[in-house]
Amino acid sequence: MSSITAHDSPRGFSLSEYMTCLAGIVWREGLRFLHQRERFVSALVRPLVWLFIFAAGFRQVLGISIIPPYETYILYEVYIAPGLMAMIQLFNGMQSSLSMVYDREMGNMRTLLVSPLPRWFLLFCKLLAGTAVSLLQVYAFLLIAWFWDISPPSFGYLTVLPALILSGLMLGSLGMLISSGIKQLENFAGVMNFVIFPMFFASSALYPLWRVQEGSPYLYYLCQANPFTHAVELIRFAFYGQVNWTSLAVVATCTIVFMIGAIYAYDPSRGLARRGPAGGEG
Repeated sequence: MSSITAHDSPRGFSLSEYMTCLAGIVWREGLRFLHQRERFVSALVRPLVWLFIFAAGFRQVLGISIIPPYETYILYEVYIAPGLMAMIQLFNGMQSSLSMVYDREMGNMRTLLVSPLPRWFLLFCKLLAGTAVSLLQVYAFLLIAWFWDISPPSFGYLTVLPALILSGLMLGSLGMLISSGIKQLENFAGVMNFVIFPMFFASSALYPLWRVQEGSPYLYYLCQANPFTHAVELIRFAFYGQVNWTSLAVVATCTIVFMIGAIYAYDPSRGLARRGPAGGEG
């Protein structure tokens, strides 16, 4: 009896099985991205509008003094480039969470979550897939920005990659956590606008925080507490081969907190997403 029980007990999963699952989820997300070409175009239109139109209008109004990591005076469009890179990842993170709401309504998520692999690993694979898509969008933006004379030191395109990965994981985790509480697809747009625009405008993406402090000390402290501010600053410093250790600590901590919250929320026995629209598992 004991030998049969030991033989029938479930075994652990091998590394190759985990990698097969990861490859499958990343491949699915990549195919979805390729089939939604308007998603790629819209991801570039938003930052390019800010870069080509708003930056031209604000260039004379918002002069940028010499602040780290810059060693000389810079044009306004050079300053906002890291913020626009983070904006791409912010919108992509929310777009990925939209797909989770859609999959839950259509029943596709149930097929994924009944996999014998750990649920936390499935969600992490989904998060990695969304981050990989955001990297493609960011580097496409950088390619276009290069023709606009926005270029860091040559090594900056490489040194910024870890910062982009970490910030993408943080923003994707936040979107995943928010999506766990959204039961219907039509409610998504309002919730996302309530999250995206305050995070983007109350940050250092468009203007340095010392200018915010001059205008409103209270808004300055709000910007300092905004995780998106630290994602922008992490990317800004990494773009020039430097590390903002405070921003690194904040982004890493928020990534862990948001991811743990999302895993908990998608637990059918405890989390917010335990029931779909028809009362089944979300």
